[in-house]
Parts: sequence; C-alpha cells; structure tokens
Amino acid sequence: MASIEWQERLFTLADGTEIFGLHGCHADNTAKDKPTLVLLHEALGHIGMWKNFPQQLAEATGLDLLVYERRGYGRSSPITLPRPDDYLEEEGKYWLQPVLDAAGLKQVILVGHSDGGSIALVGAACLTDRIVAIITEAAHIRIDALTTAGIVEAVELYKTTELPERLARYHGERTDLIFRAWSETWLRDRFQPLDLTGYLNQITCPALIIQGADDQYGEVAQVEDIVSGIGEKADALFLPGCGHVPHLQASAATLAAMQAFIESLDL
Repeated sequence: MASIEWQERLFTLADGTEIFGLHGCHADNTAKDKPTLVLLHEALGHIGMWKNFPQQLAEATGLDLLVYERRGYGRSSPITLPRPDDYLEEEGKYWLQPVLDAAGLKQVILVGHSDGGSIALVGAACLTDRIVAIITEAAHIRIDALTTAGIVEAVELYKTTELPERLARYHGERTDLIFRAWSETWLRDRFQPLDLTGYLNQITCPALIIQGADDQYGEVAQVEDIVSGIGEKADALFLPGCGHVPHLQASAATLAAMQAFIESLDL
C-alpha cells in the first residue's frame, strides 16, 4: 500500500485571506511530476467530512492530493453575510487560481462535490491550461425544483432535529453562519437566476460527471445538460442506490470510477 505523508498547510493569499488545507504526498516521491488532485468540498463541507476518501483516492491513483477549506470554512478566513448570488462563479473564476498558486500547484485534476463540483466546472472553463481533468459529484449548473425542495426540507430539519449539533462537530461556532450562507443564498429571490451553462463549452479537458441516482438535491437533467454542454470529452455516471454524497454512500463504486477515469488520462 502506498505511503502518503500529510502536511497541514495555511496559505496566505495576496489580500490576506488565509486558506487551510491538507497536502498529501507520496513518500516515495513518484507523483512529483504528475498532476495533483485537488478536492473541493460541498456547501456545508469541511476537510473532516471527506472522511478517509482523500487517503483512498491518493493511494488508488498514485497522485498527490490537496484538500482545502474555502473562505468561511474550517480554519480558513471567515466570511460575512449576505453571500453574493454569484459566489460559485467567484470561487471558480477568482479564488481557485490564487489558492493553486499559493500551494505551488501547476497542473491539477479537480474533484468537486456539490458546490465544489460547480466550482470545478467554472474553474476548468477559466483555467484551461492548468486543469488536466475534472471529476464532479452532484454538481449544479442551476437551481431546479428538486434542489429547492431539498433545501427547504433541510431548513426544517435544522430547526427541529439534531442537525445543528451534528454539523457543529465540524463547524463549531461557525455552524449557523455556514448553514445560513448555504440555505439563504440558494432560497432567496434572485435578480438573475443561477446559470453556469455558459461555462460548459469553454471546458476542454476530460470530465467525469457523477451523480447518485437518488440524489435529493439535483435532477437527472443537471448531469445530462452538463455532459451535453461540455461535449464529447465528458461522460456521465449515475450510481444506483446512492444519494447526494457518492464518495461516502457508494464509496467503492465512486473510487473505482475515479481511478479508472484517471488511469484513462495516460498521465
């Protein structure tokens, strides 16, 4: 089994923003001339919520891996509310490159879950010379009826169940802010609806677009339209019996699919 050495990193960007991450490198240095996997978390995400999937993915692919927390999350710099409607586009267009620069990463493969998947799509369109490939899980290019219904249900669960306590294990005193940053932004009336379709035809790298067949936050059409928009370099994968978090709910199948896709790149 490959030996991965993990190092905590705190990147300071030009404007003073601090981004916390974990950088996993193969101890034998075999991956130094290959692209690095960069994991982008979901809207309520945290490094710890990936569980042991980063370790498994680095071992399976033979690639080094960076997983980091965006502004507002974990040990990274805080954010304030209200969050802008176009925050996903901002993350992909303006914040991804400075993080990669600070980490010293030239060629990367983006692996994004939910919000992170949407950011990966925007990032791949804007950094075509740097993104070797992308893998998304439950990415969104718009807010559909299923998305809205799922968030409305989550808001009710946040009010009536132990969901705040469960999230607080990761987010601590930031729990309410992070939940509101997600739910209020996605449920508010918008002057311009979320629409990332314009980025898709700018993506030139191979793409694997994954979604659970039972995802409660996104319609099948999201995946179909993403693949159609990117074109022949994109493939869709629907995982049966799986909801919104394929890397945890169908971890073996997700890992195998990602490994096969990355091996097909002939790095």
